[in-house]
Amino acid sequence: MELITSANRDLSAFPLDPRTKILLLLCANVVIIGGGFSGTAGIIRALFASFPLFLLLLERKWRAAAFYTLFIGTAMACEILLLQRTAGIWNLLIVIFSGIFSRFVPGLVMGFYVVSTTKISEFIAAMERLRFPPALIIPFAVMMRFFPTVKEESAAIGDAMKMRGIRMGGGNAIAMLEYRVVPLLISTVKIGEELSAAALTRGLGGPGKRTNICEIGFRLRDWTLCAIAVSALLIWMMGGTA
Repeated sequence: MELITSANRDLSAFPLDPRTKILLLLCANVVIIGGGFSGTAGIIRALFASFPLFLLLLERKWRAAAFYTLFIGTAMACEILLLQRTAGIWNLLIVIFSGIFSRFVPGLVMGFYVVSTTKISEFIAAMERLRFPPALIIPFAVMMRFFPTVKEESAAIGDAMKMRGIRMGGGNAIAMLEYRVVPLLISTVKIGEELSAAALTRGLGGPGKRTNICEIGFRLRDWTLCAIAVSALLIWMMGGTA
């Protein structure tokens, strides 16, 4: 049986089951935010930090992969090499910089990967397989469609402002804030309302069981990645944090 439809292949160059992506996202956030750099914990943390880069490269998102490598590599290098060798204000700045980037950027990039490569229908089907209640499925489904829509709206507003000659330079900073940020905020509210209405129109809030033409399922790649993630998480929980 074909587990991933042709429409999903157009969206993702390396199709994974949405449940696999969610598991990787959760494991990466738990380990990277709470893990250390020494011993086994450091190795496992580096493993989970490499997952976003690995998946971005497989999806041929070269620019995102390059920026991720630059930021996370610099942050981890500062935390490992410079943190113990500095003092005062420089030490504080390194702690802030490395802490924010090394502990939060991997999770954000992993979330970007999940949102950009998962269709809403696949996500809903996966959540229903996991027996999640509609009260949780609907907000998450709206959220996954919300951010890409806001990005498109922001790009459209930016193009309109460029046509009118409103830019950051040339003394138009205040005008840029007024004519770009305010419309974006108004559009954000409207987008949220429209997406919520669309979700309810499709029957997500109905009492009956919904059908879904989207086919999902685990492949060998899914089982492999899940086994690696769960094994690494268990090792980290049993002694990697020490």
